[in-house]
Amino acid sequence: MGMIDKFRLDGKVAWITGASYGLGLAYAEAMAEVGAKIVFNDINQDLVDRGLAEYAKRGIEVYGAVCDVTNEEQVNAFVKDVEEKVGTIDILVNNAGIIKRIPMVEMTKAQWDMVINVDLTGPFLCSKAVLPSMIAKGSGKIINACSMMSELGRETVSAYAAAKGGLKMLTKNICSEYGQYNIQCNAIGPGYIATPQTAPLRARGEDGSMNPFDRFIRSKTPAQRWGKTEDLQGLAVFLASPASDFINGQVIYIDGGILAYIGQDPSNLDESKFQAEEEDDTIKVND
Repeated sequence: MGMIDKFRLDGKVAWITGASYGLGLAYAEAMAEVGAKIVFNDINQDLVDRGLAEYAKRGIEVYGAVCDVTNEEQVNAFVKDVEEKVGTIDILVNNAGIIKRIPMVEMTKAQWDMVINVDLTGPFLCSKAVLPSMIAKGSGKIINACSMMSELGRETVSAYAAAKGGLKMLTKNICSEYGQYNIQCNAIGPGYIATPQTAPLRARGEDGSMNPFDRFIRSKTPAQRWGKTEDLQGLAVFLASPASDFINGQVIYIDGGILAYIGQDPSNLDESKFQAEEEDDTIKVND
């Protein structure tokens, strides 16, 4: 197998959870480009329909259906359906996730449970559902969506940080239990990514000043920019491909260096140097 061929996913079935839009869609698009058959789920039919339309627009054939990743019966039924209609799942990307920004003392148990169930129990259930077939085949790739909150705390995200910290350890434990079957479980830890959802945090004020949070993130990031969805696609393909067969139990952060850097005084940033980048981002967001 040539070096380039090691990054191909021809004939592999890749299930990306919650991939109707956003980072899940970006992962799916990248894997489809190198030959994978894409399947995805989402929490309701409206989101599934939205995803199907987006994939059609990009010329990507997909199988999509409703499945709540926190419901074990639905997860098992979805996996069985995919195996019958598309094929055995070779690659699982546990992408579905939620966050609730609520001070810990104000968060209800129901809100805590919701975040933990989606962000940690969901990956457990989906991984549990695909592992038997991967064991039988003697190969498989599981990619978890960790976060910088797998390493750091921040105000108002206690449940999210707890879930993502737990997901980091679930990643290591799946590696420990199932590496003997040639199954690799790794995780991607995105930094702050420029998406339509984060556009308000990067928007200039009416007086042309930078959003304080935008300034804060840039001052904490050696690259002095937000990530782009395409910054994540290469790693997703790599971790799903034979090129990463001896990498297991790792969390790889794509954060522009933020976890390696103590940061600088935000007031030292030169706002003018970011103007062209912001205009370019605005075009992409509006597309």
